[in-house]
Amino acid sequence: MTPLRSFLAALALGAASALAFQPAGWWPIMILAIALLCELVARAGSLKKALLVGWAFGLGQFVIGLNWIATAFTYQAAMPAWLGWVAVVLLSLYLAIYPAMAVGLSWRFGNRNRTALVLALAGGWTVTEWLRATMFTGFSWNPIGVTLIDTPWLAASQWIGTYALSGLVVLVGGALWLAFRREARPAAAIAVALAALALVPFAPTRLQLSPRPIRIVQPNIGQHSKWLPGFEEIAAAKLNRLSRVRDQREELIFWPEAAVTQPLSDNRPGAATYIMEERAAATREVDDQDLLLTGGLAFRSSDRANVDGAANSVFVLGPGGKFVGRYDKAHLVPYGEYLPFRPILSAIGLSRLAPGDVDFQSGPGPRSLTLPEGWGTAGFQLCYEIIFSGHVVDREHRPDFIFNPSNDAWFGAWGPPQHLAQARLRAAEEGLPVIRSTPTGISALVSAEGQLIDSIPWRKAGVIWGYLPPAAEPTFFARLGNIIPLALGFLLIGAAIALSRRHRYSGI
Repeated sequence: MTPLRSFLAALALGAASALAFQPAGWWPIMILAIALLCELVARAGSLKKALLVGWAFGLGQFVIGLNWIATAFTYQAAMPAWLGWVAVVLLSLYLAIYPAMAVGLSWRFGNRNRTALVLALAGGWTVTEWLRATMFTGFSWNPIGVTLIDTPWLAASQWIGTYALSGLVVLVGGALWLAFRREARPAAAIAVALAALALVPFAPTRLQLSPRPIRIVQPNIGQHSKWLPGFEEIAAAKLNRLSRVRDQREELIFWPEAAVTQPLSDNRPGAATYIMEERAAATREVDDQDLLLTGGLAFRSSDRANVDGAANSVFVLGPGGKFVGRYDKAHLVPYGEYLPFRPILSAIGLSRLAPGDVDFQSGPGPRSLTLPEGWGTAGFQLCYEIIFSGHVVDREHRPDFIFNPSNDAWFGAWGPPQHLAQARLRAAEEGLPVIRSTPTGISALVSAEGQLIDSIPWRKAGVIWGYLPPAAEPTFFARLGNIIPLALGFLLIGAAIALSRRHRYSGI
């Protein structure tokens, strides 16, 4: 096969594999795509050609899977909408480097032994996905392990974490390829090991807490109207109507990211009065024993006169707007929440995708807050932060649940279900329930096993009434974190190196 044909075949395979992610969720496609990728790698003939195959596969997968990023540009008046697809392609050109590295490793150590090729590809994929989540602030969206959320292998994430779960996907595809190549013994050995892992029971010890009623609000407020002058009054009316007391029970009430568009914190002298008015307005329907957890803005002023920074925050408020606590988002989105190299880029007409000329400033990282009135301990991950495996929980102060308010209203049809899938994976990894509230969906209540208890469909206003699911004891992954997938990844690569030195095959 010529290099051009190999490139085009890998590009098409990668594009098709994106259908394994949500919203399509056809997970077997990813396994089949990996099996065919193994064949392309084995036929590559040189390290350079193998790297090109891996890069093409990644390029196809990311361009299709990340199409929702282009939708975000349609809400930005300062930049043309077509620039969104340019951004998708440019980002994908970079992200494709990581699967290319995994494929390069697999060819280097497996070009003479098919089993070694599979093991090196699985180990390399595990390690390079961790690298993708780490380098240049990280972008870990859509690890291929997330395609397994509706399979029995989801339970394996409590032991091995997301990135090793991606390696597991590669092993399944590799075993299929080995079976096709009539390498029955290694294919059977891999299949037996993976079947055993899928059958490991996931029965974490649940912490016994009194059931506490909760309300998750989804107002169905679109991004196109959210920041219009005067719309905050309409939004507040929607949110308060959906938060109105249904019965006399006390509740934890959850609102989305940036549900309140006026600041709820401002350290400038003279701001106290209007801040209290905003907090009181937000908690108009909060009864004596209720608490509101809502996304909001915090203004910062270094000279106590002019706003020179802001925080994207979660506020915990009691009746009458009483301040209970605040969490500031730590992992900010470049170009979404701050503009890198602002003096240069703003001069050529580029701007943040989110409205505003003031950049957000990052908080200190995962923090837990003990809530009053026996509500337990809340952990917070604001929007995009939930995608970073191993970095969502304060290990020294483990919460009872994670609140993940988000604004997916500008992420098109593909972004919201992909975001929810990754939140479910975090729940299973950490053994903690996850609560998601978004303006347009998909808001959801997720159990500590990663199962969907309830959800509100995309672009529909509604409320989830329920009870806070119990947390589990810390999982194996929760105790050790990403040292587990990294160790497994390097172990697989080491096994591939050992095999490549002992056995050879004479070609395809």
